[in-house]
Amino acid sequence: MTSNNPQIRILLVNPNSTPSMTATCINQITPTLPPDVALHPFTAPHPSPTAIESQTDAVLSSAASFRALLPLLQTHQEANQPISAILVACYSDHPLIRMLREEFSLPCVGIMEASLFYARTLGVRIGIVATSGRSAIAHWDSVRRYGFGDSCAGIRAVELGVLELESLPRADVLARMGGVARKLVEEDGADVLTLGCAGMADMKEAVEVAVEGMGVQVVDGVVAGVQHLVGVVRMGGRTAKRGVWRSSRVARERRGQDYV
Repeated sequence: MTSNNPQIRILLVNPNSTPSMTATCINQITPTLPPDVALHPFTAPHPSPTAIESQTDAVLSSAASFRALLPLLQTHQEANQPISAILVACYSDHPLIRMLREEFSLPCVGIMEASLFYARTLGVRIGIVATSGRSAIAHWDSVRRYGFGDSCAGIRAVELGVLELESLPRADVLARMGGVARKLVEEDGADVLTLGCAGMADMKEAVEVAVEGMGVQVVDGVVAGVQHLVGVVRMGGRTAKRGVWRSSRVARERRGQDYV
């Protein structure tokens, strides 16, 4: 909790099972929070993967997270501390986002989509600093699905695994990120950069230093996602239930399926 009597409670969902990554996100966001907003961190339980670096990882992490989140959200409701919105802290078009939108009317967004909305508000050409070459390819598909294909200047990888962002010498990691950031600006023409992994949440300042003087903005999707959801909640927004996000629970119950 970040307030004794918060009016808005954001559930920050780390769908991998690495607690240090959750802590990094929370530490980065906390100084930016309005006084009436509280964060509730969630780290996916075993058998969720420790990092999400493939479609298989994404599906496995979604299943583990979803099963754990259903009773957790009910517990918050019963304790008169209802969650107002959910942020999925994985830089991808993660399946869990769609699952939660089907299951609940709570606003839900992922850090990739939130960062793209924010980035296009600030500039015209978006560059994404990705982890691996594989994730960069997947990001291109996600950018197009989110409707930002024409706004994306480029996606370049630092060629590191997600956990290597923490385990390798920090100076080496930041040097790679700075080099990729400069190429996105100088060679691809980006005027806004987004950090393409929740594990990069505390590296925004270093990337800003790397492109200092170039007139470029840098966006951390974790902070952007929380602030986006706070605004949605303040405006009374809920997930629409007429179309594709209509309740998945109702259909399960109609089939006699009382398990997930």
